[in-house]
Amino acid sequence: MTDNKNHDTVNKALGFPKMEEFEAELLRLMNQTDTENSGSVILALTDCDNFGHINTDFGREYGDKVLIDTGLYLSSKLPDGATIYRVSGDEFGIIFNNDMEKEDVFLFLEEVRRGYDIKLRNGEQLTISIGIAAAFEDATRVQELIRKAESALFRAKATGHNKIALAKEEKMVPKTSHYTNDQLKCLTKLSKREGVGEAILLREALDMLLKKYDI
Repeated sequence: MTDNKNHDTVNKALGFPKMEEFEAELLRLMNQTDTENSGSVILALTDCDNFGHINTDFGREYGDKVLIDTGLYLSSKLPDGATIYRVSGDEFGIIFNNDMEKEDVFLFLEEVRRGYDIKLRNGEQLTISIGIAAAFEDATRVQELIRKAESALFRAKATGHNKIALAKEEKMVPKTSHYTNDQLKCLTKLSKREGVGEAILLREALDMLLKKYDI
């Protein structure tokens, strides 16, 4: 992850919409009542594979250059009705709001992935991985949609990197003694307050933990 100064440097160079606009735009699109004319809402999350060593081996300034080059490459390939955001660190979010279905987005981004040709100054070829989720098909809430795309991205990276993965139906296991009674009571209270299932909240929390430790 980059610090705030580096984050601002990259964002300024890229000129992408501000991060706070990312979830707001997803919420706006998913809340549209005129669904017949609004098009589909597909979210793709992508990041550079094994990016962590770049800042360590070459310095943050060089890491910023890689992020800027990557962001500009992705942005240059986007069709009408797609908007790109710098979500965090080396992760970019792309919202597709057009006539493309999830499978169309997959095939389109497969070409983008194949065409990614950024190399480090030591000659190392960089690659990207991508996770895709569709509103209402995979998730009905913004946070759930983001989590589903994140989960697909994790799966793409965990199975060898340089891949694209689609969100899929998740198999759940029962809650166990890993949680204290107080935690479970608070979870139930939060679930009722937000009108969201406990399992969804637990998955969101675990995905945040995995992302924090770059798993």
